[in-house]
Amino acid sequence: MIRKSMLLAGAAVLGLLAQPALAQEQQPNAVRGKQAGDFMIGFGVIGMLPMDAGDVDLIGGTPHASFAVTPQLDFTYFFTPNFAVNLIAATTRHDLEVRNSALGTVDLGHVWALPPTLTFQYHPLPAERYSPYIGIGANWTMFYSEGGGRTPPVTGVDVENAFGLALNIGLDIELAPNWLMNLDVKKVFLRPDVAVDTAVGRINATADLDPWIFGVSVRYRF
Repeated sequence: MIRKSMLLAGAAVLGLLAQPALAQEQQPNAVRGKQAGDFMIGFGVIGMLPMDAGDVDLIGGTPHASFAVTPQLDFTYFFTPNFAVNLIAATTRHDLEVRNSALGTVDLGHVWALPPTLTFQYHPLPAERYSPYIGIGANWTMFYSEGGGRTPPVTGVDVENAFGLALNIGLDIELAPNWLMNLDVKKVFLRPDVAVDTAVGRINATADLDPWIFGVSVRYRF
């Protein structure tokens, strides 16, 4: 009888000890949140959507650059749970033309753009699974490999590198302690000078590209 009572008591104790563990297993994964010293690497895609604005000497019209989608790497470092710095790296190819000019639509070929953008971000809810942020920073876009078919009498195009202000808003979603999904939007105020060489001389233009940059990526946190 005593032995049976001891077994029952032991079983009751084991049951009590097991309850917290079972309750913990039934709870959703705890949110790790953002911490000082966190470093994240992200891989995803961005879409770069330039605006149509600007003016062209002599023939008038509006410079236009096509929408482009490309892979992207980004790097984020947290100085504190609330403040971080982010750098994106990608390169995009854009078709160029002048629309509604005195010569109609003039094809200028294509150009590649390398637009590294550095932003300083504020994260108001670093401990939440859904963590939004805002940021401000700078963009330096390098244009290279101008080429492709052009409308005669255009013989060459040179797009100058340009500096611009960048505004940023986004959202991190914690999927697991070290994995996050990122949704990001940037507005870059970018207005490069463009020189168009023709058989009768050079035409100068200012392209008010002011692109929107939309990004979706997966991030790993170290």
